[in-house]
Amino acid sequence: MNAIAALSPYSSSAGKTNTERHTLSVLVDNEPGVLARVVGLFSGRGYNIESLTVAEVAHVERWSRITIVTTGSPESIEQISHQLERIVPIHKVTDLTLHGRAIERELAMIKVRGKGENRVEALRLGDAFKAKVVDATTESFIFELTGAPQKIDDFVEIMRPLGLVELSRTGVAAISRGADPS
Repeated sequence: MNAIAALSPYSSSAGKTNTERHTLSVLVDNEPGVLARVVGLFSGRGYNIESLTVAEVAHVERWSRITIVTTGSPESIEQISHQLERIVPIHKVTDLTLHGRAIERELAMIKVRGKGENRVEALRLGDAFKAKVVDATTESFIFELTGAPQKIDDFVEIMRPLGLVELSRTGVAAISRGADPS
């Protein structure tokens, strides 16, 4: 289990002891209202969602995967998983954090305003992080960066003093390693 090294500033768990970050993979029927029921479980019990992504993963079966990153004590994470399993039409809940080394990726678009030396430095650092410039004007540019959430966090922090203006993130997409499905 991963203890949190640095919590999100938005985390309701900030400052609490015995707090862990977990990534849950939830396989559900792709139908109206399912996401609302899942989110309702979290809000109704006071659990925070750090990241949430949803996409269809099996067209014929009409299944979607909801990937949820949340924080809490090991007991509260286990309770969340058990409560999720009871919601119909959920097929499977997997705590990817407990099942070994999952692969997590995220996409971010980072708008930076800058001229002169700051602009050159931001572009140099973007290249070092393998960020792609997807839009540029004489006053600003937008980086596209894909990678582990920590890589994106690091890049954002480096861009702040260089003119970070705006940030948009997709949320974590995750999958378990190895042959077993998550």
